[in-house]
Amino acid sequence: MKRHPLSIILLPLLSLLLPLGAGAVMPGEVRWNNQAADTIRINRLLTDAAKMLRDQPQPATGPAVAGIAETFTGTPYKSGTLEGSPEMLTVNLDSLDCTTFVETVVAIVLTAEDNRTAWQDYLFTLEQLRYRQGKIDGYSSRLHYASDWIVDNIHRGNLREITDRLPGAAYQVKTLDYMTAHRDAYPALADSVQYEKVKNFEIGYRSHRYPYIRSSALQGKWGRDNLSTGDIILFTTKTNGLDVSHMGIIIMQKDGPHLLHASSREGRVVLDPRPLSEYMAKNRGLSGARILRPARR
Repeated sequence: MKRHPLSIILLPLLSLLLPLGAGAVMPGEVRWNNQAADTIRINRLLTDAAKMLRDQPQPATGPAVAGIAETFTGTPYKSGTLEGSPEMLTVNLDSLDCTTFVETVVAIVLTAEDNRTAWQDYLFTLEQLRYRQGKIDGYSSRLHYASDWIVDNIHRGNLREITDRLPGAAYQVKTLDYMTAHRDAYPALADSVQYEKVKNFEIGYRSHRYPYIRSSALQGKWGRDNLSTGDIILFTTKTNGLDVSHMGIIIMQKDGPHLLHASSREGRVVLDPRPLSEYMAKNRGLSGARILRPARR
């Protein structure tokens, strides 16, 4: 077929306009909650994050993480927003759970860190954070377990764990099989193919050893001495077969670290008025915490 002469000029120009990496997820492959509003908001957040990063001594991204996280204060809590068939990259800034809150914030900051301020670039980063090896390949490719999320993203340079370098660090060994042990709680696992795929990656987390800070060690001035604004905190759980049950962002205040998180109890994203040590003392199902930072930090 003969190519129109204009295409000889336009196609190279279009290729320059497309963000690097945008080929991982095209806009038509995204499940939007509100595409028109969300793309505008993402562009604005990326611009804001880039300014926050410029205003801070490099490479400290903590204030930018906290600054972007705080813009979501009051956003309604809603679980299950990622569920749907087929598996697609889901973008929903109007309602968040604890995981999508953290992923959204970190994806914005990492994209801005790469000097990219277009919503298409954000989609690429979000896919990189949320899926194994950074690529959607069905339900089982989503990084459902926090340990899997951590290992995969550390390997690809998105996150850095500092838990094992903090005073009081200990280790926990668990077999992660909560999903297949509670198959009925996950509608996607009714598909035998997806069930087997999830079961196969769970095999890699038999007797999984990971660092954590015990709840008892997080008392007193420990938080003031060892945590920073913008740290990502993941709460380890005593529940069998599960490693982490909740996550959020640390905000340092005069009385120590506080938790900014998407709270199911409060029904929205909220800065907990209690210091972190008190929050943990009231949640006896938690065994401790893991601390992460964006890798650039």
